[in-house]
Amino acid sequence: MIWVDLVQSILSLLPAVVAIWVMGIDPGTGQIWPLIGVAVFGLLGAIADALRWGFTRYRITASHVEVKTGVFLRVHRSIQRDRIRSVDIEARPRHRLAGLRVVKIGAGQQAAEGESALALDAVSAVDARALQDRLLNPTVTPAESDRPTPAGDEAATADRTRPLAVFARFQPRWVIYNMFNIWAYILAVGFGWGAFWLLGSFGVNVTGFVAGLLDWESIGWVGTAAIAFLAITVVGAIGLALSYFTEYWNFELVRVCGPEGTLLQTRQGLFTTREVNRDENRIRGVQISEPVLWRWMGVSDTSVITTGLSMWSMSQPAAILPRAPVTAARRISAQVLGTENPFEAPLAAHPTAALRRRLWWATATATGFGLVLAWLAATGVLPYAAIWTAAALWPCALGAAFIAYRALGHAIAGPYLVTRSGLVSRSTTILQRSAVSTIVIRESLLQRRLGLRSVSAMTAAGYGGYDTPDIEANESVTFAVQAAPGILVPFLTARQPDEPAPTESTPRSDPSHT
Repeated sequence: MIWVDLVQSILSLLPAVVAIWVMGIDPGTGQIWPLIGVAVFGLLGAIADALRWGFTRYRITASHVEVKTGVFLRVHRSIQRDRIRSVDIEARPRHRLAGLRVVKIGAGQQAAEGESALALDAVSAVDARALQDRLLNPTVTPAESDRPTPAGDEAATADRTRPLAVFARFQPRWVIYNMFNIWAYILAVGFGWGAFWLLGSFGVNVTGFVAGLLDWESIGWVGTAAIAFLAITVVGAIGLALSYFTEYWNFELVRVCGPEGTLLQTRQGLFTTREVNRDENRIRGVQISEPVLWRWMGVSDTSVITTGLSMWSMSQPAAILPRAPVTAARRISAQVLGTENPFEAPLAAHPTAALRRRLWWATATATGFGLVLAWLAATGVLPYAAIWTAAALWPCALGAAFIAYRALGHAIAGPYLVTRSGLVSRSTTILQRSAVSTIVIRESLLQRRLGLRSVSAMTAAGYGGYDTPDIEANESVTFAVQAAPGILVPFLTARQPDEPAPTESTPRSDPSHT
């Protein structure tokens, strides 16, 4: 690891050296400061990495995994082995060059609360694989892992690592589904800014070069904006395409043998390799999300609903597929669940009152926005013509309300609860009914007036709760009872034949408050 940090230090100094001794740039000018910043950042990173590696120790006992790290502030972390939910192996290019790996041990930590997985950085590739086998298979002892393996046991080990089923492999044609999203524009702007100051550090006049490409005055500001938008789109799309190939190269979604059943495993990466194992005994369902802007392309994101994995992590350990066509995502998800495709279950339509509720909120939002603009115009901050922006916003809000209503749906498909909702991202959730621990029935003032209720299925997996909004009030209890068998039954009471039906003027018994 030390020589890897040494190489990193040398590479961080290389741009500044080239600029000063090859390009002949005066170090006293401001052009060289960005390169000096890169050099300082690289040196400090390499030094910190070397110190962390030198002062980190770990130990695996019969009951715990312990790690001690830190130079000035020593940190001692431990995880009970019976709480370990995942052991993932990653390797960046510098790790692969040195034959090293990063082992991340997850125990159901919550990223939203500032917790992180326990990481063993710079472990040899052989030790990383042995650690994974030992931690995922508690029956393997250190003596057994160090003992020479007989030929028959080697065959058994090979059988355990051989995939039992292959659900998906790398598909180059899926690149089109990963080239277009909001990150394309952020990536293009960041790349343009970085190229501007980097080339400027070497004395290249980027502004003059761009100004000489076209006659910008004759094109006008509208044409200039259109060309800039097109260029940013193309650069961002190319960047995301390259990111797709580097991140998902050799991608495989397979089922392999585990210590107590089977594991759902993904392997991927060209430069940075990554392997994630998910215990199928802890998988409670699947969620497929379809972004609204790219829904016309059939783009979808697929993740499993499972315990022990953070849904908020930037590494997205719950994601089992790259962005893929929704038809393929549904087919593969059904194969992972191992049952008849629950995505083919017909969804019950929600009442038109749900549409009226969304139209009401769209109108209220546009009206409130218009009142704010009118107040700003009256105070002289904005011209009065800006008020027409609210008038233009209203049809867009009404269209969004209609799209959100069309996304609503729910069903009971055998052992699964199926619910669909969402405007920005239409999410279809398949959740095991046996995994539902709590049912929440909510009713706002507007919902009560419209005869609607929202049913939430709470679970220990995934995001913790999945909503089915705006169900007809008379059907909400029936759906809640079916979604979570046995939870609400002890609290339900049958109405007597001579008992009058509750009205708005008299208090009524609401199962949501039981």
